[in-house]
Amino acid sequence: MRLRKLAIAAHRWLGVFFCLLFTQWFLSGIVMMYWSYPQVSPADRLARGPAIDAARIRVSPQRAWAATGSDDPPGRASLETLAGRPAYRFDGRKIVYADTGEPLSEVSPELGRKIAAQWTGLSEAQARFEGSVDTEDQWTVSGEFRRLRPLLKFSWPTGEEVYVSAVTAQVEQYTTRGVRLAAWCGAIPHWLYFTSLRKNGALWSRVVIWSSGIATFAGMLGLVVGLWIAAPARRIPYSGMKRWHTLLGLVFGIVACTWAFSGMLSMDPFPASGGDEAGPRIARALRGGAPDPALYAPRNALARLDVPPKLLELATFAGNPVYIAHTGARDVRIVPQHGDPAPQFDAGRILAIAAKAADPARIAESRLVTEYESYYIDRHGALPLPALFLRLDDPQRSMYYIDLKSARIVARYGEISRWNRWLYHGLHSIDLPLLYRHRPVWDIAVLALMLGGVSLSLTSVALAWQFLRR
Repeated sequence: MRLRKLAIAAHRWLGVFFCLLFTQWFLSGIVMMYWSYPQVSPADRLARGPAIDAARIRVSPQRAWAATGSDDPPGRASLETLAGRPAYRFDGRKIVYADTGEPLSEVSPELGRKIAAQWTGLSEAQARFEGSVDTEDQWTVSGEFRRLRPLLKFSWPTGEEVYVSAVTAQVEQYTTRGVRLAAWCGAIPHWLYFTSLRKNGALWSRVVIWSSGIATFAGMLGLVVGLWIAAPARRIPYSGMKRWHTLLGLVFGIVACTWAFSGMLSMDPFPASGGDEAGPRIARALRGGAPDPALYAPRNALARLDVPPKLLELATFAGNPVYIAHTGARDVRIVPQHGDPAPQFDAGRILAIAAKAADPARIAESRLVTEYESYYIDRHGALPLPALFLRLDDPQRSMYYIDLKSARIVARYGEISRWNRWLYHGLHSIDLPLLYRHRPVWDIAVLALMLGGVSLSLTSVALAWQFLRR
């Protein structure tokens, strides 16, 4: 009896402190099913970018690279359109205009305005320069923006806001009124992503981990207490709100526990064991070295394409120069130095290169993936298809998914990450292949669980208020 009273008291006080947190987690989780935190992806840049005008390219990649003053070959090189002009981009930050050979030395507010206006499709004259953002604000609070500052912020009367990096001369963040509202109702409260807390990454991580951990314990304690009270007599000895709370807890308590626990796992609280040794070797072998600007002639490659691309990567495949032309987020053409363009790299050659690079491990399984599966799944369809799946016979039983349109590893799994896939993604997002392939079955199932969690949390809020009033 003493132990049961102690468990009830502990659950009651934990409920008082965490009932509002649980409630907002479930409510904001419903919003996050369809709207997440704003971010700019490579697919967004391709969707909004203009096509390259081959007629305006007058400078070779070799001459452009020489204009940067660097001696070693670049790690990455591409051709794109920047504020209406063709431009080479080396290693993400070094930019040289392809029409004059002039390096871009500074991203002025005027240039930033043109880049931002082209992104939104709105008038430059209506753009308001909000200033240079040198410190964290709500939409640039994560650590990834540190290397991109200062950010030039522009806004329009329509509510659109664009952040242009003075380092990369690219749009790095973009929000609208609707996106910001959805974030304030979804991702920000769900992740505790408030600027004052999130800008201290270590503190924010500890707060999320401990909040999730204690919430998990509170949920498990409630589930144990409910079974302890109701199971022996096969009835709930309460009435009113307490009866509803006990009933909902017995039905949805396990959901509350697993969601809180899997949310904690999103912060990687436990150190991973083992390393991925073959993955980096395979990735390097597929590239085969850095691109040599002297070996590329972009105008010749563009002339062999039916549709002008928005981005032309000067890449290497197994050490040989190759162009990867992006006309859209999923529309890619591989242009070799000699031969006709192809929609993807040869899967057999990728397999042979990977097998050699993985040595002493051997490839235990390989197959072509044309639709999403258990370890390769994306509700928003962002992961590329088709992909080549490889599994090695190493101690980690390493698994790799290689995009055939870029010959790059886009997903990898070891022993720990396979557990994380099910304990975090499986429990938290319910991203099960069977549900995903039969939408809206996933939506109905997750909404039902979410609403059950909301109901349970609201009863705990009511009980906490009654308890505190007493």
